[in-house]
Parts: sequence; C-alpha cells; structure tokens
Amino acid sequence: MSTTTTASGGATAGSLTSVVVRLKVSLLRNGLRQSTRRRAAYITSIVVALLVAALQLIGLIALRGNPHATAVGVLLVAVLALGWAVMPLFFPGGDETLDPTRLVMIPLRPEPLVRALLAASLVGIGPLFTLCLAVGAVIAIAQGAAAFAVGILAIALTLLVCVALARAVAAANVRLLTSRKGRDLAVLSGLVIALGAQAVNFGLQKLGSSGGLAALEPVADVLRWIPPAAALDAVDSVGDGAYATAIAQLALTGAVLAALLRSWQRNLTRLMTSPDGSTLGAAGPTPDGTRDSTRPARLLPFLRADARGGAPSRTATVMERSLRYVWRDPKTKAAWVTSLAIGLIVPLFNALQGTGSVYFACFAAGMLGIQMYNQFGQDTSAFWMVAMTISSPRDAYVELRGRALALLVITLPYATLVTVVTTAMLGDWSALPEVLGLSFALLGAMLATGAWSSARFPYSIPQEGYKNVAPGQTGLAWISIFGGMVAAALLCAPVLALTIWLHVADADAWTWLLLPLGTAYGAGITALGLRLAAPRTAGRLPEILAAVSKG
Repeated sequence: MSTTTTASGGATAGSLTSVVVRLKVSLLRNGLRQSTRRRAAYITSIVVALLVAALQLIGLIALRGNPHATAVGVLLVAVLALGWAVMPLFFPGGDETLDPTRLVMIPLRPEPLVRALLAASLVGIGPLFTLCLAVGAVIAIAQGAAAFAVGILAIALTLLVCVALARAVAAANVRLLTSRKGRDLAVLSGLVIALGAQAVNFGLQKLGSSGGLAALEPVADVLRWIPPAAALDAVDSVGDGAYATAIAQLALTGAVLAALLRSWQRNLTRLMTSPDGSTLGAAGPTPDGTRDSTRPARLLPFLRADARGGAPSRTATVMERSLRYVWRDPKTKAAWVTSLAIGLIVPLFNALQGTGSVYFACFAAGMLGIQMYNQFGQDTSAFWMVAMTISSPRDAYVELRGRALALLVITLPYATLVTVVTTAMLGDWSALPEVLGLSFALLGAMLATGAWSSARFPYSIPQEGYKNVAPGQTGLAWISIFGGMVAAALLCAPVLALTIWLHVADADAWTWLLLPLGTAYGAGITALGLRLAAPRTAGRLPEILAAVSKG
C-alpha cells in the first residue's frame, strides 16, 4: 500500500480510487476463474441483464411523445431505487466489497475511502442495467436541447443515488449481514419475490382495466418529488419551461445524494473504530449468573414428555427436531417462508381483485403440503444419525409419523386461517365447510404421497449457495415434487367428485358434510400413505443416505 498512502498515513484520492477499482475488477476476474460453472453463470446473467435492459430501453424509446411517458419513467426509476435499497439486505454475498471491515487494518481516511468505494460500485451488472434504464427514460421524456443537457445530469444523479443508497444501507447493516443470523435475512427473499410478483400482476390488471397509462399519473405526482425520480422529472420540467421547478428537483436530489454519502461515511468511521459486539450475549445467563448454552429449550411444551410423564416419546422427539429445522436451518426456513407467503398471497390477491374464488384457499394447503416431499433430503448428511435408529418398518413409520405431525402443527391452523380470511373477503360463508374439507383432503393426500416420494426419490439440498438441488439430481427433484403432486390430485378425486355432484344435484344444503368427510378422508389417506412408505423407507436406507449426502 506504499504507493497509495501518503507519509501521514492517509491516501491520495486518485491513487486510492484507482486501486480500489482495480481490486473490484480483480475480485470479479478471480471469481470467474474458480470454475467453469461460475463463469457460465456470470456470463449468462450478463446476457440476460443486457437483454432485459435492451428491451426496456427499446420500450422506453417507443414511448417518446406519449403524454404519459414521464409518469412511466418516474415510476420506473423509483422502483429501481427501491430495488437498490433492499437487495443488499437479501443478497449480501453478491458483492465481495460490500464489507468494508476487511479494510480496517489499512490506514485509510473515510473521505477518500468513500469516493473510492463509490467508484468501485459503478463496476458491475447492476450499474450497467440502471444506466440503460435511465438513458431510456431520458430519451422518452426529453424535449429540446436544454432538456437533453439536464438529462445527462439526471442520469448521473440517478446512478449515483442508487449506488450510494445501496452502500449506505449495507454499511448500516454490515455487522448484521456478515453474521450467521444476519444471513438468515436471505430467507425473506422468497417472500419479497412472491409479494413483488403478485403486486406486479395486480398492478398490470388494474392498469389494463382503468384506461391504460393514465392510471400512473396520481402515483407519479407523488414520486416526482422523491429522489432519484425527482432528477428524472426535472428533465420534463425543463421541457415544459418550468426551470425553477427543475432546479429545485435537481437540488433536492443532490442534497439526498450528499446525505447518503455522509451517512455512509459516518457508518464507515464507526465500523473502522468500534469493536464488533455482534457475538456478545449469545447465551442467556443462568440463575447463578453464569451462561449455560447446553440446556436445550423446548419449542412446544406438550412435547416434553409422553402420556406417562416419562421421557419424550420418539414421535415427540421427531416432531421437535423437525420444528427446530424449520426455525434454524436457513434452507428449510426459506422454503417455509416462501410457501406461507404464496399460500396466503394468491387467494387474497385474487379476492382483492374481485375475480377470485373461495376455492383458491386450497392453495395454502397445497403449498404447505409440498414441505412433506424430500423429508430426508432436508437432513442432508446428518440423516445417518436418523438412519442408525431405524431397524424395522415400525421405526420408519414412527419417524415418518412424527415428521407429518410436525408439519400439521403449522399447516392445519394456517390452512384454516387462510380459508376463513378468504371466505370473509368474498362474503361466501356457505362455502366455508366444503372448502375446508377439500383443503384437509388435499393436505392428507400430499402428506401420503410426500412420505412415499421421500423414500423413493430422495435428493440432496446443498447447504451453501442458493441452489435447492445438488448437481445431477434435478430430474429426481422434478419427479419427486411434480409426480407426487399429480398423484395427490388423483387421490383427492373422490372428495372433489362428491363436491361437484352435490352442486350439480342442487344439494347445497348438504355441502357441510364435506368438512367431516374431507377431514376423515385426509386423515385416513395420510395414515395409509405412511404405512405404505414405512417398509420402503426401512429397506432403502443405504440408497437414501447416499442420495441425500451427495454434494
């Protein structure tokens, strides 16, 4: 570092910026050299990002001259800035330079370090994508030479505000993002994606039914004074001759950029000079003042002992182990969070649009029933400890029964809640018993097919990265999940046929019978599925262990 530091221990701005930018490029280049697969994934992501950016650019240029082009551009930039703000929280591993604590041992001043990191942040796919969208928005909005001149400044401000916002958020949460529990925030990405997809779908439907792009104007009127969208709207203000408004919008964006940089610098100073206390207080104090991390806590009090008041039964032990996986294992937690979110969002969003059906509530049971598939793959290589305790079909049955009961602890009340809420929103209370009966029958069928599929088509779930299937086992995963879902749908055919017959025969007064019948059918088919899966599980323990330990 002698070439980048002065005698006083500081760093010259130009040399430090050059070094940090070269460091960012080197990190990217060396990362691509690690494996062909990583290189292919990175190149594919570049191609896809550039393709999407090109399509967006063409679409924005096509809007040039449209009276609502400004509203589209302002809304697009606002959504883009929101994405920059939240992405570091959900994908902290996407940029190796997001953790500035790696530079604490180097004598660097905060001001030049912020400038250097800001310049390095402009290297990557995200900034290039943002630049393309900002350029397209300016082309769509600008009218006249003065507007294009202001557009160049608006593009620069938009890009810098987005990058500075991401860095300020990351610096404020860097202790959390680099801790084990902090990385669990990534499990919320499934929830964000589910909410975002449904919000986009809802917005597009509303847009199509309310007169087109004119529906965006009320939202744009609010966002046009929120940076960085304010900088883009300044281009339109100049085109309309409102120079004072344009100056105010640009000044507001510049002030927000300065505030973000100041906040980023303050957090950097705190990170560089204060000790890391993120690991303090991990274990709670015992009554005598000492810490005891060996005493296990029970997730559910009724699992503490069996009916005779002795040690916990095997069923209770399996249930608690499964529930601990749901709470502690990041991959299992991510799958549950996504299923819970989508199971609620789909029926509720359809109900809000006024075109939904109360039968969409069965989606909740279906999404949570998927969690029964690949039960042993969730254990990964630790399954050998479970396999050591299974010596007969009876042991396998008790193991599968405990896992199914643990799933029911969450699924039954959740499916009931979603059904009741959906029914209340649609005001169709007469359909509540039959929908609950169908949901319970579907859940039972998925538990039955999931137990059998877990023994017949197990596959490994990698603990590192974002992949949910080990390389070479994708076919097994597709057969396990989608084949099992088709089988579950066929198993539900009797209850579904009875429901249709009651409505066709105008026997709506008897549809309440579907609740007890569906519940009994679901319980019976679950018990039968567990019984049939137990011998196969006990007989295929070596194959299951080899499959779930792969990768």
